[in-house]
Amino acid sequence: MKVAIIAANGGMFDAYKVFNIATAAAATDGEVEIFFTFEGLNLIHKEGLKQLPMPEGKEHFAEGFANANVPSIEELVGMAQELGVKFIACQMTMDVMGLKKEDFTDGTEVGGAVTFLGYAKDADITLTF
Repeated sequence: MKVAIIAANGGMFDAYKVFNIATAAAATDGEVEIFFTFEGLNLIHKEGLKQLPMPEGKEHFAEGFANANVPSIEELVGMAQELGVKFIACQMTMDVMGLKKEDFTDGTEVGGAVTFLGYAKDADITLTF
């Protein structure tokens, strides 16, 4: 199974959606690539992923995540990488935002939309969050 994910949003719930699907697919021997663009870059930004916003009025979920032993976003990022999930940071968005490769989680690659499309064209599943 080949899974292509576009991460374009950068909140806490977005991160859980992206990394939950990515780790589940990779854990079942799926090949997974995530293309992070615009606010989605926060999900792999070394500092940004530590400060992801919770949707307003949903702060009570933080306690629920803890009580349910749900891994933190940082832990999920590490799990995804250990499972071989490939992270691609959007070059255009990085240029617009003045970001450098060093700003992101180690192992993150940089590429444009064409790079991701080359992978996604043969994917069995393509998702956008």
